[in-house]
Amino acid sequence: MKSMAELIHAHPFLAGLPEPYIATVAGCARNVVFEAGSYIIREGHSATEFHLLRDGHVALELYSPRGGSKVLQTLGPGDILGASWLVPPYRWTSDGRALDRVHAFAFDAVCLRGKCEADPAMGYALMQRFLPVLMQRMSAARLQAMDMFGAQA
Repeated sequence: MKSMAELIHAHPFLAGLPEPYIATVAGCARNVVFEAGSYIIREGHSATEFHLLRDGHVALELYSPRGGSKVLQTLGPGDILGASWLVPPYRWTSDGRALDRVHAFAFDAVCLRGKCEADPAMGYALMQRFLPVLMQRMSAARLQAMDMFGAQA
């Protein structure tokens, strides 16, 4: 049976992270499963963890009273779900709904923030992984907004 460190080391998001960091991060992780239709994260709720998706798909959704829920992006194996755990007030800014059965690693936010504060070099190494994902998602949201409102690129 593989250890948590061995399992998370194989996830693309953590590829190339030094072994000591993998062992430290693994101490904050657990395996989770979500059934199709269940909400993994809810807008406005406390961002107490983030997820590395292993199997299954998650719809990132925004809700508006006029238009209901709109899918911003669909995530799949190899993706991360959630970055709101990084920035106060640590609240989710969208919903994340399982489209099918989802297997993921869940990382305790308080645990991981504490370890990042104790080892700033590890924290920086993790930020280098999160920032490109956030930039890509912001760009995708911008393009989607332009499409919705008929703006020119």
